[in-house]
Amino acid sequence: MTQRGFASNYRIVLVAGALFASLGCVALRLADLHVFSRDYYVSQIERARYRIDVETARRGDILASNGDDILATSRSLIQLGVDPQSLREEDRAKWPELARLVNIPLAQLTAVFETKTRPVADENAGDSGRLIRWAKLSDSVEESVYAEILKLGVKGVYGNRTYTRAYPHNSLASHVIGFVNKEGQPSGGVEAFADFYLRGRDGWRESEKDGLRRELAQFRTREVPAADGYSVVLSIDSVIQHMVDEELAAIAQKFKPQKATIIVSDPHTGFILALGNYPTFDLNAFSTTPIAHQRNIAAADLYEPGSTFKIVPAAMALNEGLVAPGTRLPCNQETVAYNGRELRLMRDDHASPIPLTVAQIISHSSNNGAARLAMLAGDRKLYDYARAFGFGEQTGFPLGYEGSGLFNPVNKWSGIDITRIPAGYSIAATPLQIHYAMATIANDGVLMRPQVIREVRDTSGETVFQFGPATRRAVVSPETARVMARMLEGVVTEGTGKVTNIPNFEVAGKTGTAQKLIDGRYSNRNHVGSFVGFFPATNPRAVISVIVDDGRPPSGGNAYGSVVAAPSFKRIAEQLIQYLDIKPAASSASGGLLAMQGGRQ
Repeated sequence: MTQRGFASNYRIVLVAGALFASLGCVALRLADLHVFSRDYYVSQIERARYRIDVETARRGDILASNGDDILATSRSLIQLGVDPQSLREEDRAKWPELARLVNIPLAQLTAVFETKTRPVADENAGDSGRLIRWAKLSDSVEESVYAEILKLGVKGVYGNRTYTRAYPHNSLASHVIGFVNKEGQPSGGVEAFADFYLRGRDGWRESEKDGLRRELAQFRTREVPAADGYSVVLSIDSVIQHMVDEELAAIAQKFKPQKATIIVSDPHTGFILALGNYPTFDLNAFSTTPIAHQRNIAAADLYEPGSTFKIVPAAMALNEGLVAPGTRLPCNQETVAYNGRELRLMRDDHASPIPLTVAQIISHSSNNGAARLAMLAGDRKLYDYARAFGFGEQTGFPLGYEGSGLFNPVNKWSGIDITRIPAGYSIAATPLQIHYAMATIANDGVLMRPQVIREVRDTSGETVFQFGPATRRAVVSPETARVMARMLEGVVTEGTGKVTNIPNFEVAGKTGTAQKLIDGRYSNRNHVGSFVGFFPATNPRAVISVIVDDGRPPSGGNAYGSVVAAPSFKRIAEQLIQYLDIKPAASSASGGLLAMQGGRQ
């Protein structure tokens, strides 16, 4: 008789087997979690809970010479995003207002909010997708707008503070300042050169977060505060720079040149007060600007200096005691005997039938006379003096690429170079080299290194480092420099630069007109016109260079330096008289210039 109420042995074994199998599975799973796959799951937990918050440092400002006018600054913005997993259905009614504040279409915002996963890289993983915990809504939300967004209280929407570079004056001194690109990397100018001071140091905070991505401050393990960047004060005077930029715009409109450059500096310190190029570009729109427009022409491009180079053979002959200002030289001959050879001299536009004094050679810009001055000292001396004035080597300009110029050693000169180089041909120089050669005359014969940065300030405004004048070398004696300055006044009062004459003010300078090489031949239609000078001649306050490449005068004539460059020099000088409070000369320089005509024969 079968007893009821008891399970059969088969059922007991079946239940026991199922129980032990279940416990075995749990044991295997535990072994997998804690032994075999422990490292993987621990890393996943750490990644889910571990949190590093980066605190972005603010990049320092770039300031004009007065220390107050901001040329470049960092503007605080919010990078706005959303965690789609944290959104609440009850906040859906607020989405239209949020879309309006973020300035994106509601349909676009809705699509971002409702996309909660993204495809995984491994298609064989069998996973439907990876959860999205951050989706960007905007890169540049203003602080005031972000405050309104926070008031809406849409859960899951939050922002991270970042900074963007802004240039309040747009294109002002653009080739000096440089810019920071969209990747946050400095490009050119002070932005790149002074990046060590400007960039600051980002901070960070290590802690843990809960399931709602909120920081668990009690688990914060390390915190490093951000250190904002230092500010840099330039020697650039924004008022003078504005004068230069306006004058370049006027040159571009009137003469339609390929390029143009204007430089203004302090002759005694080498500090640059203004530097501008045409074409220029807007620093706030660098990404849409042609690369060619971003090149600093003043430092990178090479020109044959033309007659502005004549200060070198003249200063050399005076400094060596070979001539005096009144020494007369024949300047109307087509050929000259030199080192046993008969050399053909360059033609003068206005040849003189009588011998010219050294002062007249400069004021009348005689190619013939400049060559004769060079021949008095010889090839080697001319080369040495030209190098001493800075030709054929970099000036030391700190911002970006700088050309060295082209100036062959004597053993590579052609047979006629001694007749061409003194007139500024067979040599190429940057506008900065030409400018600082003239500044050497204004600075009692001492060549200076270009300077742009005056000081570095910390976040509290205290000066932590100052840059002073940097002397490169003495080139000619102070007496020679003063005599040259008086002769350069003659260029303005009675020579090729009369258009720059300012009554009662001692202006000294030199015109230059160099024919351009076109297809291997010097063109009669394409010129580089320039005027480089300083004033007052006896106590210089400013050196000004104006160089215009291939200008087209409306009259249809040639683009001589006296036509395309000298008028701009005068207009800038007249503005500087008032701005720098330059006083009129006590007496006219004409008496001294006349005395120079009667020196030794």
